[in-house]
Amino acid sequence: MNATTTVDKVCAAAVEVARQGLTEAGVDSVGEHLGVLADGDRAATHLFECTERGYPGWTWSVTVVRPPRGRTATVAESCLLPGTDAVLAPAWVPWSERLQPGDLGVGDVLPAPDGDPRLAPGWSGADDLAEGELDELRSIVWEAGLDRRRVLSLDGLYLAADRWVNSERGPDAAVAQAAPGQCGTCGFRVAITGLLGQAFGLCANEYSPSDGSIVSLDHGCGAHSEAITTSGVPVTETAWDSTGFDDLGHA
Repeated sequence: MNATTTVDKVCAAAVEVARQGLTEAGVDSVGEHLGVLADGDRAATHLFECTERGYPGWTWSVTVVRPPRGRTATVAESCLLPGTDAVLAPAWVPWSERLQPGDLGVGDVLPAPDGDPRLAPGWSGADDLAEGELDELRSIVWEAGLDRRRVLSLDGLYLAADRWVNSERGPDAAVAQAAPGQCGTCGFRVAITGLLGQAFGLCANEYSPSDGSIVSLDHGCGAHSEAITTSGVPVTETAWDSTGFDDLGHA
């Protein structure tokens, strides 16, 4: 729309034609006429207030046109447009960006997109090897974790480490602060390989709240394997008090 162009007189006068076009389209929320804008030669757009509840600041827009030397205008198109004060829905966000940890349920599928910064290309030399050579290398390649199309990238590794160390399995958790020892010295810690193994392990103590979870080596809980000795409580044989007695009273 061009507000500086002279509005065609026939189209500008077609206020009721524009209103009727909305009515015939089944619109019953047409308020007062707000103005008209030029759309070029023999075309103009009429604006009407929208009175529909929930649409404050929105405007009905109806474009009318006329043929050359025509004396009447007809409706070309209509639509509902937001104004500067209109209430708008939040910007649409793709589902893959809305998804949060814990949202994935049974049967849900979450494919990793191409170019995911958390992943890097894995070992891809299998197509260039003979079958016998591939068998010889497979155990080595598998042990290195490269027998996959994509593997964890450094970005993915750092993101995981940051997420884990700041979780309830990290060093700042209340249970870790009160623990008699750290996971790094616990006999129930299962070592993991790779760079992450330098800072994290897997808890295998069924009595620990972290059982089956990745824990930082400076995490800890009361079920530490050396809880008795690290707490300063000596391990001794049973001692009997043979000098004192308890007065149980008499019946």
